[in-house]
Amino acid sequence: MPNFLSTLLQSLQGRRTDMAFLCHRLLSERGEASQTAIAQEIIAVYRSMRPQDRPAFFEMLSREFSPDEAAVRRAAVEYERAPGATSLAALSSAVEAPRQELFRRINTAPGGTETLVQLRGDMLSLRSDGATFDPLDSDLRHLFRSWFNRGFLRLECISVKTSALILEKLIRYESVHEINGWPDLLRRIQDDRRCFAFFHPALDDEPIIFVEVALSKGLTGDLGPLLDVNAPVLPPDKADTAIFYSINNYLKGLRNVPFGNFLIKQVITELAAELPNIRTYATLSPLPFFSRTLRDNQNADGFTPERLSRLLAEYSKSLTAAAGRRDPADALFKLLERPASHRDVLDEPLRRLALAYLTRARRDGKLYDPVATFHLANGARLERINTFGNLRPYGLEASSGVTVNYRYLPSELEENHERFVRSNQIRVPSSLFNDHKAVAAEWDPAAPKAARENTR
Repeated sequence: MPNFLSTLLQSLQGRRTDMAFLCHRLLSERGEASQTAIAQEIIAVYRSMRPQDRPAFFEMLSREFSPDEAAVRRAAVEYERAPGATSLAALSSAVEAPRQELFRRINTAPGGTETLVQLRGDMLSLRSDGATFDPLDSDLRHLFRSWFNRGFLRLECISVKTSALILEKLIRYESVHEINGWPDLLRRIQDDRRCFAFFHPALDDEPIIFVEVALSKGLTGDLGPLLDVNAPVLPPDKADTAIFYSINNYLKGLRNVPFGNFLIKQVITELAAELPNIRTYATLSPLPFFSRTLRDNQNADGFTPERLSRLLAEYSKSLTAAAGRRDPADALFKLLERPASHRDVLDEPLRRLALAYLTRARRDGKLYDPVATFHLANGARLERINTFGNLRPYGLEASSGVTVNYRYLPSELEENHERFVRSNQIRVPSSLFNDHKAVAAEWDPAAPKAARENTR
């Protein structure tokens, strides 16, 4: 090792755990080799840091590496006085937090990207304890959106030839529908199944996001056959539908980094080239907060008692008779304790409530359901609601057994995307249009008709 690097590392030993010193030193160094050496020290210290010490580190990054407010004001005044390329560049430089350059330099060291992704994941985990570091999070998301853009991602189709290390990670990372060991995994990659994953060159053997696909004859809303290890294998040339039934982004540090939409659209392109007989591309998706939202009567933009009563009025007689309860909402929740035993009674009210949840319930001004938001923003349309589509315990607990199909029609994607993100319009098929008008009327009967229309 060159003498200057040996001297540098020796000088750091006494302050190796002083992260403020190391971070300031990294920003002040000009030599590439010395920057890399200090970045490696920071990575090593962070990885050895106790969880209870991380909030203080995040606080230090937020406090000591934020933009200089006085410099920002001076640059803004100068730009106002003399607008132009030079003053604009100075303003842009002033408003960028120094920690962004700090993160870029950390990223040059081996393991830098992995450590920064872990850092953001650790930071997001603290939100459950009430701690927020929004400026720090914003800077990391800004960088990750560049570092993880589509041009850097590599799409792979997972098969039995894929390394055992990656296959084991798929088993561990699957969070939507648990993979119960190797027989279950192998069934999910047989001839009538596909699994596609995005990989990034800085994260070796790490599937940063993956989607599981079932090939079938016709659209289905029943999850059971798709997850049945003993289900017969359908010859791929006999299939006409590709169903995306699970999408997983395991790395918490990459949450809200928008590459999932690229994955689905790329997979559609890959499948269309391989299997020209596929005519329908759709999902079989959960409604992850449906059960919780039904019972949350404190959310003014959700299922208030008055809304729930109006939505269930048409089914009041059958619900109360079946449950032996006077109030239809109480009757509904009683029957949902054993929904499979009351299919005939629950079918229509559940479908209507699910439609209201998917299209009307809001939280912080946005659709309550994150899965719906994801697919609708990608340009999909709400195709079909399936009561009793997932009767597994986790499906009953989160979604009251309901599943939903979102359909991806390549000819509609761009128009649907624009209408959803610009004016919250949701495309639904003719089979749901009358129900949707009824839901809109009952959700807010005092609103003008034009204000209720958010579908086509």
